[in-house]
Amino acid sequence: MIKRFLKFIILAAVLLGVGFWGYNAVINREININKWFVSGQTFGVDVSSYQENVDFKKLKEQGVEFAYIKATEGVSHKDSSFNKKWRDAAEAGVLAGAYHFFSYDKSGAEQARNFIETVGDLTGRLIPAVDMELSMEEVKNPPEVASVVKGLKAFLAVVEEKYGVKPLIYAQKDYYDKYLAADFADYPRWGRNVFYPIMVDLGDDWAVWQYHDKGELEGYEGEKYIDFNIINSKIGLEGLKYK
Repeated sequence: MIKRFLKFIILAAVLLGVGFWGYNAVINREININKWFVSGQTFGVDVSSYQENVDFKKLKEQGVEFAYIKATEGVSHKDSSFNKKWRDAAEAGVLAGAYHFFSYDKSGAEQARNFIETVGDLTGRLIPAVDMELSMEEVKNPPEVASVVKGLKAFLAVVEEKYGVKPLIYAQKDYYDKYLAADFADYPRWGRNVFYPIMVDLGDDWAVWQYHDKGELEGYEGEKYIDFNIINSKIGLEGLKYK
């Protein structure tokens, strides 16, 4: 009831602020109301091969303090520009973490080994992350819950044995509720809500919030847009550093 009330208040504020004509602009992310709720927070981005020739020094000049960089996918794929981004972020003084895009038809343990072999040492970096989401085809034919849980547990076991920390898990709320809530509630959560503040749905139960998927900055080529994120102020950048 409280969450529904908060959603109503936010919707009312949006309508007052942009008018009924602007509601579709919010839904289409042409207007981002989340920026009203992230001021002063630790700001970062996540990048992959869609963003090429990333100039992390230029990103840092625009307020970027951290970045999650796609390293691997499945059991053999390595993101083509990972090594360069990994090195350049460190040289620019942008604290970086690596993430793995999980595949449902591959061994979780083998995926973890692909990630570890690609990323290597995490000293001076952020804790590792795993991206759990569904493709359009998987939305139509979703994997079984038990299969996802088994595969992710296998992945996490190998990664945790290597690095000694619980990885950050990226997932949207509906995905998390269906697949992860029962077995992975003690893992730090990287949530996504690009329409309204994530606190409405999750309260304070999140470490990183992906709040905008149509951000634009100077300092990269390829894809026009870049994802914007903040770190929960109760955790802070220090709380996500690999130790």
